[in-house]
Amino acid sequence: MARFGLMTGGGDCPGLNAVIRAVVKRATSLGHEVVGIERAFHGLFEEHGTRLLTLDNISGILPRGGTILGTSNRANPFRWAVRDGGRWVERDESTRALGRLRELGVEGLVMVGGDGSMAIARALAERGMPSIGVPKTIDNDLAGTDQTFGFDTARAIATDAIDKLHTTAEAHDRVMVLEVMGRNAGFIALESGLAGGADIILIPEIPWRVGPIVEAVKRRQARGRSFSVAVVAEGAVPLGGEQAIQEQATPGRGVVRLGGAGRVLAEALTEQIDLEVRVTVLGHLQRGGSPSAFDRLLASRLGAHAVALVDRGAWNRLVVLRGDSITDVPMTAEETGTRHVDPKGELAEVARDLGVCLGE
Repeated sequence: MARFGLMTGGGDCPGLNAVIRAVVKRATSLGHEVVGIERAFHGLFEEHGTRLLTLDNISGILPRGGTILGTSNRANPFRWAVRDGGRWVERDESTRALGRLRELGVEGLVMVGGDGSMAIARALAERGMPSIGVPKTIDNDLAGTDQTFGFDTARAIATDAIDKLHTTAEAHDRVMVLEVMGRNAGFIALESGLAGGADIILIPEIPWRVGPIVEAVKRRQARGRSFSVAVVAEGAVPLGGEQAIQEQATPGRGVVRLGGAGRVLAEALTEQIDLEVRVTVLGHLQRGGSPSAFDRLLASRLGAHAVALVDRGAWNRLVVLRGDSITDVPMTAEETGTRHVDPKGELAEVARDLGVCLGE
């Protein structure tokens, strides 16, 4: 019998509870114990921050969004935020985290997260606490897997928003700009934009110029289409410009918070067209709600495979989707790093073929 820890880290996304359920059900059937660690590594440093997960704990959670374990994107034990006088500073609390894990009697971790969580898992493995990674992010930007769970749901939510914006854009002869998540990868914007019939799609991988966008809007006006819909990834950037940032990196959170890319486009367009431009920021709606059937299935398959690796003692592996199959690869920096939309890839070419303006 093995005892292992289970943690969900980074931003939440639909399908996390499906992974938890699959891990606990499969582990229980094999006679293993699962220790749930709450709010990522925060749970190791808090009273009552861990608990043994049983079949009773996971009853009914499959269709629920979020995660019953909670999560955090400010819980890196190697860069722990603490108060020092009147300011926040970072300290290395990894030794303390490892000590707590050993006190819990776990022989390894099943880490459900994105590239940041996997980097932490690799660093802990180098110090003697092995892990198995389950890739999670709505951004779909983890290199080792063909798709992450959570992406399908986020894409569907964004597509539904585009559908709704079409009707109000047409009614008022406006340019409606929808800003979606994705950080430095444009998968949500490109795929939802294509699925929703957007006229303009701007992604981080293709710096945009306002001229082609203005021309696209005016071409539509000349054809009697007095409205346009633009989908903008939060990481999209004008050629020669910089990304719009909502908040700089802070102690305990080593990345900036992006936001405002839609507003940047709107301001550029307003100077050159005679239509009203309105911006909708979809924000955390993309992370919430019940996971799609695809995400429930993918998350369940990944969780079951993770436990199969635990059962074999095959640690420091990343569970991934390759084609139609679930498999696993070494948990290396290359496999757990980020990937991006190929500007010359099939989907980008389809967008061009369909007359979508990519800001080029």
